[in-house]
Amino acid sequence: MAKKNIKLRGFFITIEGLEGSGKSSVIKSLTKFIKDKGFSLKVHREPGSTRIGEKIRKILLDNKNNELSVHTELLLYLAARTQLIEEKLKEDFFINDFVICDRFFDSTLVYQGFALGLGEIVNKSVQMFSLGVTPDLTIVLDTPARKGLSRLKNKDRIESRPLQFHNKLRKGYLYLAKEYPERVKIINARNSLDKVCQNVHKLVEKTFL
Repeated sequence: MAKKNIKLRGFFITIEGLEGSGKSSVIKSLTKFIKDKGFSLKVHREPGSTRIGEKIRKILLDNKNNELSVHTELLLYLAARTQLIEEKLKEDFFINDFVICDRFFDSTLVYQGFALGLGEIVNKSVQMFSLGVTPDLTIVLDTPARKGLSRLKNKDRIESRPLQFHNKLRKGYLYLAKEYPERVKIINARNSLDKVCQNVHKLVEKTFL
């Protein structure tokens, strides 16, 4: 989206990365940075941020639900996303300068498409059920899978998957960065949290402010 359109629609930033990459901390820091600049913003998470989306999130992350097929998993993520778009994002884009989302369709491309091997089914589904919404900037917090997982306690259903799965996720994100270099930017998340946040702030400032 062109900078001149900020008064017509808020900029949409998505934060992506492996489990344990520090997304929540970075989003908290970025939120303060943007607000301190005098801009309004709204923060969401995927799946979630709606009543229905939060219920879907519980199903997807519950370790007791290991019988979920990969196709059912895909459909649930898509359902949560369309609910978020229709219930929240469509309005939020027009009343805020920025909207930040903890994960969006790139997670589906990587988790279900790349790591779970659903490929073209995911590509077509994402295109159809993103309802025309595309992030203006996607920031991928890149860290080795083993390091990210080592930071986690009480792992959920997705986090508990084998290391091989998480290694595939990283390859998937790096692939997207090469395919969509204008939108998808890699930030080295192996640095200290302060350094990572500083680099994210600089990227956002350079891109939009």
